[in-house]
Amino acid sequence: VHVIEFGGGLVQAGASLRLSCAASGRTGSHYAMGWFRQAPGKDREFVAAISWSGTNTYYADSVKGRSTISGDSAKNTVYLEMNSLKPEDTAVYYCAARLTAAQFVVVVEPSEYDYWGQGTQVTVSS
Repeated sequence: VHVIEFGGGLVQAGASLRLSCAASGRTGSHYAMGWFRQAPGKDREFVAAISWSGTNTYYADSVKGRSTISGDSAKNTVYLEMNSLKPEDTAVYYCAARLTAAQFVVVVEPSEYDYWGQGTQVTVSS
């Protein structure tokens, strides 16, 4: 299974950015998916997650209210729309996928994910 992220870049504070992630490699499989980020010198932290059905989502307090995670279960693709970006949002953003038959499960713990992307850099300038 391959997980790949798209959409990182350099933006100014207050701007918006949309990250995309696709999981591929196992036809007919479903994945709960999530976003994590890691800033220089810090541990990887949870950002947002979505069930494979797309009906359930969960956000970290740091992004709640200014970010939206959504997905296309038919394509095993997930998106993270981030608004009102702050310099402290600067990090490498990683997408993760967990193979599951449970359509409503949201996965928050990084250790529970099966597959990870290589990450995409998001830099927010002040």
